[in-house]
Amino acid sequence: MMRSLYRRQLAMMVSIMLVSFTLLAGAFMLLSYRYIIGETRDSVERNAGYISSFTATYYRRYLTLNVQDEFYSSYVASIAMISNSHIIVADPEGKILYATDGGRFYNYEEGRLPEQVVSQVLQEGAFTGMTNLGGLYPEKRYLSALPVENQMGQLMVTQGMVLVAADASNLSGMWSSTATIFFFSAVVVFLISVIASTLTSAYQTRPLNEMAEAARKFGQGEFDTRVTGYEDRCDEVSALAEAFNSMANSLEKVESQRSEFIANVSHELKTPMTTIAGFAEGILDGTIPPERERESLEIVVSETRRLSRLVRRMLDLSRLNALTESTVTAQEAFDLTEVMSRVLISLETKITDRKLDVEVQMPEDKLMVWGDPDAITQVCYNLLDNAAKFAAPGTAIAVQITKKDGKAHTTIRNLGGTIPPEEIPLLFERFHKADYSRSMDREGVGLGLYIVKTILGNLKENITATSEDGVTQFHFTLTLA
Repeated sequence: MMRSLYRRQLAMMVSIMLVSFTLLAGAFMLLSYRYIIGETRDSVERNAGYISSFTATYYRRYLTLNVQDEFYSSYVASIAMISNSHIIVADPEGKILYATDGGRFYNYEEGRLPEQVVSQVLQEGAFTGMTNLGGLYPEKRYLSALPVENQMGQLMVTQGMVLVAADASNLSGMWSSTATIFFFSAVVVFLISVIASTLTSAYQTRPLNEMAEAARKFGQGEFDTRVTGYEDRCDEVSALAEAFNSMANSLEKVESQRSEFIANVSHELKTPMTTIAGFAEGILDGTIPPERERESLEIVVSETRRLSRLVRRMLDLSRLNALTESTVTAQEAFDLTEVMSRVLISLETKITDRKLDVEVQMPEDKLMVWGDPDAITQVCYNLLDNAAKFAAPGTAIAVQITKKDGKAHTTIRNLGGTIPPEEIPLLFERFHKADYSRSMDREGVGLGLYIVKTILGNLKENITATSEDGVTQFHFTLTLA
């Protein structure tokens, strides 16, 4: 089952948001916890130090501690109220002497501090941590305890201890508020993301759906279908639309060429077959007199050869279409001048019949190049045959082979009709025949130059054509061996 692009994008965005919010919430909680704990610790330790110092001074002045003294109790209560904490003053054994939160006094009769807290204060000089003091508080509080010490001669005497406890419920409240903020923020961002994802997916998938529909129409034979309206997007979609339309133009052109080729081949096959059938029936039924039978048979032979040439060209085209760059015939070194000379000799009769001269400029020594000698023979034959076919009678065909920059440059030139500039790029297309040549070229079907282009392209070589003032020139290269 196909998964839509919208669902994939939505699932990806939701997953990213969930992971992001989870990591952000965890990091925020951790940092806030450390910050509040640090602030609470500093506050209770600082206040415990103030009260411990004040209590030690009180001991030195009065040699005893009177927790009922208004001066002492008001000082401790003020600190408790300002710091929003609970303060306990105990003797060295841990018996609670005084306890207040600044608003009221707590009477813990026979109340004692846990032994663990007392021993740690006496042995290590301080205690900090989360505790409920053995059930003294209904919940755990952050507590800091310090001893009350004075110098007695050479000895340091512990005369009591001070505990400052801060309520940790504000931390839970902060976490609850943070969770609420994160929840509502996540819901809002999620809704915005869903809407944005919907709009973005529609913006992205609409052209893809249109291209898919256009491709289906192409499959049904509607070759004039194009994807429009995305030229100004300047993104990958516009590039895809441009590539799709370019492909459509190419397919339409190929289809047009195919239709034209079928029409040409149908005409080329119909004419000789009709001629052959007509003359054969005329000879058989006696319509053609005996003295004209030889002439009629010569026409039949000529038309049969014409059919043979057409079939041979079609087979050449089929063979070339089966070739790819990975299956090019293995290259070998051969003498280009020898190949060109053999082709000129094979075309000698045709050149002579058209009263043409041949001007040849080739190296006297061997010119070794890389390639398929049979394929290059066909290239030379097609180009020379084409030059002889369209050269004006009584003119000359020029063949020139030179060496330059590791390449053998071959130029074949003839004098005849000028090919229009707009026809030059089309010369090497399949089935293309220039309009001006149709009356002159009854033998061709527009495959000769396409075969040349394909062979040289498979060999990674180039061929160009020019035509000015009646001089038409074809130039191709081969790599020197």
